[in-house]
Amino acid sequence: MNWQQNQKSVLGEPLAVCSVSPMTGFTRNGCCETGAEDIGAHTVCIQVTEPFLQFSKAQGNDLSTPIAEFQFYGLKEGDRWCLCAARWQEAFEAGMAPRVVLRATHERTLEIINFDDLKKHAIDLS
Repeated sequence: MNWQQNQKSVLGEPLAVCSVSPMTGFTRNGCCETGAEDIGAHTVCIQVTEPFLQFSKAQGNDLSTPIAEFQFYGLKEGDRWCLCAARWQEAFEAGMAPRVVLRATHERTLEIINFDDLKKHAIDLS
């Protein structure tokens, strides 16, 4: 994979780590970095909530059930995860969007999600 160096967050800063426990990111390096291979744009660093997990499962994307063959242990409330931007937008439109970590959310997200909507759900703005 040919990933860009110095990827930026939606704040225009160097992209921060989203989570290493559980290990997240399209490349499974803990960051919501992206490249041409990441068709789903796994670029939004979220903090998982139980209502969001239930919503996502109802939409056909079960993020809480472990899948051993992919070394995926299932997410639980409080975990951080690199979510597909379109999935976050879908949850936002349904009133179920989880909180986001802007410093760990890739700037590519802004191609799909309005920055003001992200800011309203930010956990890392003072």
